[in-house]
Amino acid sequence: MGSFRCMMEPVRPAEGGPWAGADRVDAAGARIWILDRLAPSEPRAVPLADALGLVLARDVVVVEPSPGFDTAAMDGYAVCAGTPPATTFTVVGTSAAGRPYAGALRAREAVRIMTGALVPEGAEAVVPLERASTSADGVAVPADLSPGANIRRAGEDHRPGDVVVRRGARLRPAHIAVLASLGQDRPVVVPRVRVGVLSTGDELGGSASSAGIRDANRPGLLALVAASGHAGVDLGYVADDAGALERRIREAVDRCDAIVTTGGVSVGDHDDVKHVLARLAASTGGDARWMHVAVRPAKPLMIAIVGGVPVFGLPGNPASALVSFELFARPALDRLAGRGADRREFDAVASAPFTRTPDGRLHVVPGSVSVSAAGVLCVRPAGGPGHGLAATADADAYVLVPDGEGVAAGGMVRCTWTALARPET
Repeated sequence: MGSFRCMMEPVRPAEGGPWAGADRVDAAGARIWILDRLAPSEPRAVPLADALGLVLARDVVVVEPSPGFDTAAMDGYAVCAGTPPATTFTVVGTSAAGRPYAGALRAREAVRIMTGALVPEGAEAVVPLERASTSADGVAVPADLSPGANIRRAGEDHRPGDVVVRRGARLRPAHIAVLASLGQDRPVVVPRVRVGVLSTGDELGGSASSAGIRDANRPGLLALVAASGHAGVDLGYVADDAGALERRIREAVDRCDAIVTTGGVSVGDHDDVKHVLARLAASTGGDARWMHVAVRPAKPLMIAIVGGVPVFGLPGNPASALVSFELFARPALDRLAGRGADRREFDAVASAPFTRTPDGRLHVVPGSVSVSAAGVLCVRPAGGPGHGLAATADADAYVLVPDGEGVAAGGMVRCTWTALARPET
């Protein structure tokens, strides 16, 4: 887990002050608590056109040979040499893909054949077009042609009983092509996760000129959901009204597999989201936990299981919301989608210093990745100072800077790819 490695310290509530009642925990501890309560969604068959990026829930087993018959590996002539072998043949027809030659070849006969076409009965080899010479007498071929040359035999690719794609594979375009070639038009997969995204706060209801602010969180998080391969559901915005928020969450639980909210989980006078989620979890027999996470940014975090649906209460600050999604919500959504081990983290050389002061927290810093002339991954701080949206927008990775004095240029740092910048697993 790299810099996310849990320190194995006992969870303890924050002592006194506005954080009283919150569990103090490190980033790894928060993530483990969430993942321990989730399992992949129930598999179901979906149309092949909708399966890209989904995780296969059952092995795909061949039920018929592929190819289903002997086919030509290239354009040319299918020939029957006979005994003794001939080198000049009479052309008696054509075999094209989907329009095979009707009948069997006899000695010294040939048919013009196209790539992928059925090889007629009696044919001993396919002569490439560039090695054949046509004349009024027929077609002449080299004498050194080997029996079976340029013929793909039935079952050469796959035989009945072969497993061609194993369960747990995240389906890529080539997988889709393989499944289509085998007639698997409704593979059984872990379905795409439907993720509702909801913004909260009175400040979002007004205009920017009347002390209101524009909502960056909901569009950004919906984009993150889509970039992560899930299906976003826009739940809109709710003002600081506990009753309205509770109604909106109850409605969303019926049509979403997971819900992400932003705002209302810190220690302000109107931060009611954490209380609403705790009540909803208790009323549906689920768990809930308000956390004071040792990470900067994204310290406040609320997690609730409401009617079996995980609800993530993320901070209202836009940059913090994006970081919190990456650290906590995204791994949970991947678990629901049946995806395997996380391969998004990597090590890189700091090409510029990552300065900080000790404060007992993991610092998550937007980074810009490059490759050195020696082929080594390097990373430097992205954008300007701080944790603003501009720096996040310029980043293709988050750098996980452990507690301490920071990392000097030339030191190794642990990173995690941002959405769309990372290699898919």
